[in-house]
Amino acid sequence: MTSPSLGDELLGVVARLNRWASRQAVFDVPPAQARLLAQLDELGPSRIGDLAQADHTSQPTMSAQVGRLEQRGWVQRSADPADARASLIALSPMGAETLASVRRARGAVVAPVVEQLGAADRARLEDAVAVLRELLAIAVAAEDPSPATKGQ
Repeated sequence: MTSPSLGDELLGVVARLNRWASRQAVFDVPPAQARLLAQLDELGPSRIGDLAQADHTSQPTMSAQVGRLEQRGWVQRSADPADARASLIALSPMGAETLASVRRARGAVVAPVVEQLGAADRARLEDAVAVLRELLAIAVAAEDPSPATKGQ
């Protein structure tokens, strides 16, 4: 059995690396907006309430955040086929490209650090990334349906 502290350590290291890369990278997207773009990329078209729940924020805060993304042309609204009174928020092509740009900028910061590793450690890192992808797939498969797909 795996110690719960391994999970804590894994999440702590990944979060710190993520924050470090975001601090070092140069991009013109506020971090909260980049996080919301990534959330939409992961969840797909979602209601404001579902986005707020996924981000642990209030609906009014999420509405304001979505409004800012909408003004920039990074998201699109469409009618929710399950409830005509509600809207679904989805990444626009410009939003997807903006998110890709943020990810490239962050990856460009990490790449030289990875290159400092020896060949054996880079190979171990490649293996670790594969294991992390597997871990994520297992976690996603085990979770309840995402808020965006409940009721569909």
